[in-house]
Amino acid sequence: MSARETILARIRDAQTLAPPAPHEIPREYRTGRTLPDDQRIDLLVDRLVDYKAHVHRCAGEDLPDTLAQVLDGIGALRVGVPAGLDDSWLTGFTGDVAVDSADVPAPQLADLDAVVTASTVTCAETGTIFLDGSPDQGRRALTLVPDVHVCVVTVGTVEVGVPEAIARLVPQRPTTMISGPSATSDIELERVEGVHGPRNLHVVIVS
Repeated sequence: MSARETILARIRDAQTLAPPAPHEIPREYRTGRTLPDDQRIDLLVDRLVDYKAHVHRCAGEDLPDTLAQVLDGIGALRVGVPAGLDDSWLTGFTGDVAVDSADVPAPQLADLDAVVTASTVTCAETGTIFLDGSPDQGRRALTLVPDVHVCVVTVGTVEVGVPEAIARLVPQRPTTMISGPSATSDIELERVEGVHGPRNLHVVIVS
């Protein structure tokens, strides 16, 4: 018997001995929480800043100018975007805009100065942004390889807590959760940025 067969046999034995699973999993956590827009956004901004993200706020009609200012401020000359991003968002940007596709090898994405995407939903309480691979958010590699991620969050997609945010997701879609720029610490608690994703996160909140 191979090691694989031995492991699978033990799993089958364990499943046989295990008690039957309940038909329904209890979902008794707190749901349905709401806050006025200003309080919800203030809470989100507090969490984002605590995570060392750069936060920018603007009205909908000012989004192209705000994005241009953010990209110019970081010296971006070549910016990647998912294929479904609204073309009007980058009308104020004078640099090169590269539309991503599955044909672009992931290592080449490192040549981009930044990536601009939309978002699906955001949790104010934890400062977590959810991407689900929609056309205006693109594949995971697009938001993990470039050093700078500029993410647009609209007020209407901001929920108070995790249960409320999760309820707006489609379980069958791939979900990426972002809580600030990529960072980790080694055993000596030395902070290292950019290991698992962008070192810099800019969040543009649109009201």
